[in-house]
Amino acid sequence: MRVVLSGGGTGGHVYPALAVAAALREELSARDEPLELLYEGIRGRIDEDLLTRELIAFRTVRASALRVRAPWRFAKGMVDLAVGTLQARRHLRRFQPHVVFASGGYASAPVALAARTLGRPLLVYLPDIRPGWSVRMMARLATRVAATSEASLPYLPRGKTTVTGYPVRQVFAGVAKEEGRRRLGLDPSQKTLLVSGGSQGAHSINRMVADNLPGLLGLCQVIHLCGPADLQWLHEVRQSLPEELHPRYHLHPYLREEMPWAMAAADLVLSRAGASTLGELPLLGLPSLLVPGPFSDQAANAGYLTERGAALTLTNGNVSGAMTLLTELLRDEERLKAMAEAARALSQPDASRRIARLLIEIAGDKT
Repeated sequence: MRVVLSGGGTGGHVYPALAVAAALREELSARDEPLELLYEGIRGRIDEDLLTRELIAFRTVRASALRVRAPWRFAKGMVDLAVGTLQARRHLRRFQPHVVFASGGYASAPVALAARTLGRPLLVYLPDIRPGWSVRMMARLATRVAATSEASLPYLPRGKTTVTGYPVRQVFAGVAKEEGRRRLGLDPSQKTLLVSGGSQGAHSINRMVADNLPGLLGLCQVIHLCGPADLQWLHEVRQSLPEELHPRYHLHPYLREEMPWAMAAADLVLSRAGASTLGELPLLGLPSLLVPGPFSDQAANAGYLTERGAALTLTNGNVSGAMTLLTELLRDEERLKAMAEAARALSQPDASRRIARLLIEIAGDKT
């Protein structure tokens, strides 16, 4: 079976594709069927690095955002979409996939258009709660649509949409708090806060942590994933701390292989509200304080978890209020436990397998 994967250049889109690829391997191996994979994405983004590590063939397509204000940027986006569609058509003709899987984001739009024009079955997956422009467009073209949550159904074509859950990488199922703290050099007896703004970091969150760092370290030990841009000045902040606080502050630009272990080690997460929060936090039963980025999809993701008791939400403009909430949460063991249980109730650990089986079903309908 030959499958083309495509996503939008962020971990929230790429990691689901990798999780589905792993589930496809298992499903087809059990049937004694071979699997060939090709990923189409944007050069220089997180996709290319991750796919190279996973030994999955990578092909470049041109794409850029269309949900923009400047007319010239919209015009550039339309040109990139046209060029990217031609590139994707070329790749698809050579590879001859049985099915195409698009996990959202503007980078997958030209691949979806190419699949439609060549008559290839297309499964579109919405990782977030609310679809952006590209998923709305692709959903109209798709053979089938998969969604993380039932809360997305009003935005998607009901007749062909299946709620599968968010496909989380298999490694998350095997992590444990004690081992996570050992791997990251943490004190096993201390409350632990994980701070993350995604692979590129979030300056407003980083600034809040820096402004309140001594007080925060009096409450807990901190794993801070700050992104590459803010690493230098935050390292200087760390150096200025009293020496006894240094072991409590663990600063990293980002973690890839160790990220599941960092999440397992945590008692509470302060982060953006990208798509992965809908899968990884529930699977690990992690309470969270979410600061959505300036994107409608993140606000809807945070709202979904907050309404169900698994998280609290702060607007980006009110990030300074995070310290008060963090203090309250870290001092309230019963509240943390209730939020953890609410998060765990949202977990759908079989999501990868469900999507893999959908892909096999769609490919079989075509052959």
